[in-house]
Amino acid sequence: MSFPAYVELLMNLTRREVKGRYSQSLFGAGWAIAQPLAMMAVFTLVFSRLGQMPSGGAPYPLFAFAALVPWFFFMNSVSSGTLSLVTYRNIVTKTYFPREIVPIAQVGSRLVDLSAASGLFAILLIYYDVQFTPWSALTPVFVGLLVLFTLGTTLATSAINVFYRDVSPVVQIGLQLWLYLTPVAYPLSAVPEKYRMWFLLNPLTGVVEGLRSVLVFGRAPDWDVLAISASLIAAVFAGALLLFKKTDKYFADVI
Repeated sequence: MSFPAYVELLMNLTRREVKGRYSQSLFGAGWAIAQPLAMMAVFTLVFSRLGQMPSGGAPYPLFAFAALVPWFFFMNSVSSGTLSLVTYRNIVTKTYFPREIVPIAQVGSRLVDLSAASGLFAILLIYYDVQFTPWSALTPVFVGLLVLFTLGTTLATSAINVFYRDVSPVVQIGLQLWLYLTPVAYPLSAVPEKYRMWFLLNPLTGVVEGLRSVLVFGRAPDWDVLAISASLIAAVFAGALLLFKKTDKYFADVI
């Protein structure tokens, strides 16, 4: 197969995932909006109203939703991507192609969800009369880092899951815990200083905090936090790709 054929395969698998997810769904892509919207409502009640969590002067629903949109993209991509090679075992075992196309297609299909949720976020920005600033132009940088980290994580978990099928439930539990170890419901500034370094080792911290800074607060991101997250994301992606390429020759025999 040639490179254009691989690209076509990637596009076909991505379309198949999107159609399979929404073709017989009453609300379709609306579920991509419902997930972060419902969590935003819960976080607003629990963390803002009851817990009096600070939001830096921004409306708390907007503050939370800005982080929930990238979080759900990451979580859903990794959840489905972890199982992707096993799900597509028929083509993995019978046809030669770069195996990374399968988990990449899972992440690509979730871009539809990300776009739908981002549309609602844009409406919330207008509703709360948030003014765009030149710093908003950095949004693609943070989205790019988010996608790169999601790809890296998905490549790693999907490869390991071929050999150890209990990886998937471990990933599900890990994602549940990861949500609360990421500054989604709270700002990084609310984390005690003695624990902050541990939170900075979470690559999603820089993405979430950066998106809030440039879109909700209209200011420059914390460059130190961004540099740490970008370095970690680059390392995770490179390591995950190396792991995937070293193990993919065994997939057909093990899967």
